[in-house]
Amino acid sequence: MQYRPTATELLTTLAELLEETLLPAVPPELRHQARVGAHLARLLERELRLGPEAARRERETRAQLDPADEAGLWAALVEIVRADLAIAKPGYDAWEGE
Repeated sequence: MQYRPTATELLTTLAELLEETLLPAVPPELRHQARVGAHLARLLERELRLGPEAARRERETRAQLDPADEAGLWAALVEIVRADLAIAKPGYDAWEGE
């Protein structure tokens, strides 16, 4: 049985509270700390939501690697890093390079 609100819902609400309610109300010298707190809450929410699937895919990908296949190794590394970026820095996971 999943209790409500879930951890991801609580973290989203915390981030919104910090960004939308507290940030405008705190003195300028404390705004950076409020932004950092909101960022951390959002990062943790993404880790809870996306992390298990990313870890599962990484295990599967690593199990299928052929050390002699350099192109396959590179593709696996790119896939793993994209999944990590989707959690840590959304938007950067879509970068295609030059």
